[in-house]
Amino acid sequence: MFFKILAVDSQTKARCGELQLANHNIPTPVFMPVGTQGTVKTLTPLHIKETSTKIILCNAYHLCLRPGEKIIKQLGGLHKFIGWDGAIITDSGGYQVFSLTGLTKVSDDGVEFQSPIDGTRLFLTPEKVTQIQNDIGADIIMAFDECVPYPCERDRASVAVKRTLNWAERCLNAHDNKGQPLFGIVQGSVFEELRIECAKNIVEMNFEGYSIGGLSVGEGGFLMNEVLDYTVAYLPNDKPRYLMGVGFPVDIINAVERGIDMFDCVVPTRNGRNGCAFTCTGKVKILNSQYKEDAKPLDETCSCYTCRNFTRAYLRHLFLANEILGLTLISLHNIFYFQDLMRQIREAITRGEFKEFKTDFLLRQSEITGN
Repeated sequence: MFFKILAVDSQTKARCGELQLANHNIPTPVFMPVGTQGTVKTLTPLHIKETSTKIILCNAYHLCLRPGEKIIKQLGGLHKFIGWDGAIITDSGGYQVFSLTGLTKVSDDGVEFQSPIDGTRLFLTPEKVTQIQNDIGADIIMAFDECVPYPCERDRASVAVKRTLNWAERCLNAHDNKGQPLFGIVQGSVFEELRIECAKNIVEMNFEGYSIGGLSVGEGGFLMNEVLDYTVAYLPNDKPRYLMGVGFPVDIINAVERGIDMFDCVVPTRNGRNGCAFTCTGKVKILNSQYKEDAKPLDETCSCYTCRNFTRAYLRHLFLANEILGLTLISLHNIFYFQDLMRQIREAITRGEFKEFKTDFLLRQSEITGN
């Protein structure tokens, strides 16, 4: 992997670059749709390609439960298994340990958990998680980490930081595919000294990229931006920075301003499946009665397949009729919207106009919402 910075905004820390992998060149800042189980929900790989998506995220924890890393490896690796020839990044499962509290028991050795599929008791170690990701053949993989909830007591967060650092070192030692970049993850909740401690120690281990985890778990936008301000300052300039699980447009723009290069989130597809579309004039909730006879596309400025071919009235009809196509068409539009937003962000940084772009974007949002 090679990361090249192409432009830096003069008024902020926003930067535009290119992430060069063995078979893929990915412009940054980049948004990565989530395909947890090896599929971006309701969409085919062809749909995803049409949105200009270059890289998607899959989850090693879920894929090791079903169908299992051995089957994926036996059938030619993850790209071939899911029919996707773009890049793939895999999450290690640290967030699932956090989100499945009650089914898991965490110790310094690893995580004992009960499979949510069949109840089987399993044990994941940093070495096992690394081996799973090596076997399935993602282009970028994550170290195993411990994520804590918000709010969280400082002592609890401190234990998680120490564990995350120990696990990160064990992942590095177990990683035997040097053509597969491994990213370290910074934890520490909203405690500045813990985040800085974790960042310093993770950077000393010399990972090929750095992720910031444990945010967007209830702390709110103000605290998230505060954490980013003091954490990014301790990450190297010449390596990619990945903010995990954050994906509302305003949060993305605020994070780009602070020097973040990579994002993933379920926001576009989850909203799409619930009939909520992102547009240049705000969110469109397609089930609202005002769209019953609306002949306009979701977004008159959008060139996605959905907006080129279908009206709001038809999309509303699909949802009322419980037709799966409605979920597909709005999810497709939302991912296209997010990818186009990233394109606009990159172009604004390249022109040296990111600050103006952000101001204009937020102004449009406030006009739309009345805030």
